[in-house]
Amino acid sequence: MTSIIFASNAGVFYAFSNSDTVGKSIVVLLILFSIFTWTIMLDKFLAIYRAKKLSESFFAKFTERSRVTDPVLRREAVNDPAPLARIYCEGLDKLLKFYDDNNATLNAQGGAEGKKNLTNEQINAVEAVLERTVSQQIFELETRVGLLATMVSVSPFFGLFGTVWGVMMAFCGIAAAGRSDFQALAPGIAGALLTTVAGLIVAIPSLMGYNLLT
Repeated sequence: MTSIIFASNAGVFYAFSNSDTVGKSIVVLLILFSIFTWTIMLDKFLAIYRAKKLSESFFAKFTERSRVTDPVLRREAVNDPAPLARIYCEGLDKLLKFYDDNNATLNAQGGAEGKKNLTNEQINAVEAVLERTVSQQIFELETRVGLLATMVSVSPFFGLFGTVWGVMMAFCGIAAAGRSDFQALAPGIAGALLTTVAGLIVAIPSLMGYNLLT
């Protein structure tokens, strides 16, 4: 197993050392792409995990209360970073505004006294606020995820460009040297294929990460 890993590392070094400036630049660029995509994936996975746990915690608090307008829940939700808490706060603010418009007051338990029923237009307005806030929270969680899709699409093309360039340069070098044996062709082909490998190393994890995140 150790000999296989050593041979693999030696092969990569051999291919890279026999690449020209364009090929080496593409490999370095793809390595930077790889670091960038892994940073995004780890950051977004952690952000989604944290948002899920915080929202589950807030939902547990929410279900323990008998009223949506419970004052204690309102105070806790204001400083709660959970996406579900943000949705709750926005919807509750709109609801309380309509209670005020209907001349209702809230007692210590969060119940509305002296209120009229909300109209259909007011109910639809509260629903619209909730839907808009949900969309905003989704947008925040999806920030930079689209870059993974870009890396999936672009990386193989960079690798293909490096391969085609390397093969072209290898054949040009053979033609200039007047030699047609395999030993003269092998170094250039090895360097050319390295860019394809680098492109796939970026694209495959990015595709998997993008699908899992979305």
